[in-house]
Amino acid sequence: MSKITGTLVKMPASLAEPVAYQLALGEHRVELNALLGQPLTLGYTGNIYCDACGRKTSKSFAQGHCFPCMKKLARCDMCVMKPETCHYFEGTCREPEWGERHCMVPHIVYLANTSGLKVGITRASQVPTRWIDQGATQALPILRVATRQISGLVEVALAELVADKTNWRAMLKGDETPLDLKAEAARLLPEIQEKLAELVLRYGEEAITPLDEPVVGLSYPVLEYPKKIASHNFDKNPVVSGTLLGIKGQYLIFDSGVINLRKFTGYEVSLG
Repeated sequence: MSKITGTLVKMPASLAEPVAYQLALGEHRVELNALLGQPLTLGYTGNIYCDACGRKTSKSFAQGHCFPCMKKLARCDMCVMKPETCHYFEGTCREPEWGERHCMVPHIVYLANTSGLKVGITRASQVPTRWIDQGATQALPILRVATRQISGLVEVALAELVADKTNWRAMLKGDETPLDLKAEAARLLPEIQEKLAELVLRYGEEAITPLDEPVVGLSYPVLEYPKKIASHNFDKNPVVSGTLLGIKGQYLIFDSGVINLRKFTGYEVSLG
């Protein structure tokens, strides 16, 4: 393989059997599944470029942004992490047009099996990408809601009953027990019916729509899961090298450890 260099972005992935991954370095796209079982070296050049404006920055903020962009862009606002705090209707959104495209659109509330049962939310257009990024082995859409804020409010209610975060270490061990997500939905939704009724009363009849969808199963290109999780970090060691044993979520699994590539969005990296 000839050496290529570019700035890292989130690995593109498509639903297949198993999930098909690409390594994205600037304009370069490398089919990763074909490299399983082969030695691979990633080298961080020491340069970081903002994922939004492209300027060089000494430090990455909010997954790949320079400090000015982190402060001004809606995608870096706290409400992205906590959608129930969306303030679009208060007229204080940093970028109202961005909010209209990303937040004031239909979202899906789902159950997934990642490191166990969890609830999550995503834009309807991001299914199944969001599930792949989290390393889910099973996913079930349970509600379609009108906006990101409403999805966040539903998630908060469900999070009182079930986890809303993935234990990434457990996810990378690959020993998830299959779950009956349909049965879990039938158990959980009645528990939040009062909250759902309040939201419908507040936002209208079309704010929340129950779904009857099939469970989606996902498998990942992994030759061998690590028995013990050791993490690579470009900030501590600029060279990551080893035999590529698998890809799951946004992690590369080497025989020498794992690395979350999404964490290093904007880092200039060479492959080869």
